[in-house]
Amino acid sequence: MIQSNVQLDVKGLACPMPIVKTKKAMNDVAEGQVLEVQATDSGSVADLAAWSKKSGHQYIGSREQNGVYFHYIRKCSESNERAEQTFERTATNEEALASSAIILDVREAAEFAFGHIPKAKSIPLGELEARLDELNKHEAIYVICRTGTRSDMAAQQLAQAGFTNVFNVLPGMSGYDGELQKDM
Repeated sequence: MIQSNVQLDVKGLACPMPIVKTKKAMNDVAEGQVLEVQATDSGSVADLAAWSKKSGHQYIGSREQNGVYFHYIRKCSESNERAEQTFERTATNEEALASSAIILDVREAAEFAFGHIPKAKSIPLGELEARLDELNKHEAIYVICRTGTRSDMAAQQLAQAGFTNVFNVLPGMSGYDGELQKDM
C-alpha cells in the first residue's frame, strides 16, 4: 500500500477536469506531502505527469487497479530542487553503489515504492529518529533521497545520534540512471 497524505477523487471526470481539480487540491497540500489522485480517465496518466513537471511538483508515479488510475504527486517548491549542502561528508551516486555499505533511502514510502536502488533500505526521514535502532552506528551508511536535501538532514541527524561513518549521496535519485526496483 502506497501512503499518501491527501486523497482526491476525480473518477468520472474527463480532461481537463482532473488537472483543474488536482491544481486546486494541491493548494491545500503542504510542501513535501504526497497527493493521491484517483481518476478513471486514461488520459490522466500523461496529463498529470506533464502537469506535475510543468508546475514543479514531483510526479512519483501511477498504478491502475480495476479501471481506476492512482496517481502520486509530491508537492515541491523550486528550492526543493537544489540541495543546500551542509553535511560535510558527501559521496557521489557511483561511490555509494560501489560500496558494500548500507544505502539508506530517506524518501517517502510512495517514492521508494515507485523506484529505488535494489539494495537500499527504506526509512523515511520523518521516521528516522524512531527507527535508529535498525542501523549500526559503526557501519558505513550512504544516505540518499531525491535531490540531496532530505538526505543532508538525515545525515546530520545520524551524526548527532552518534553514527560515525555517514555520507550524504549527491545528486541523489534525481541523478541516478541505474537499475530500479519497484515494490508495488
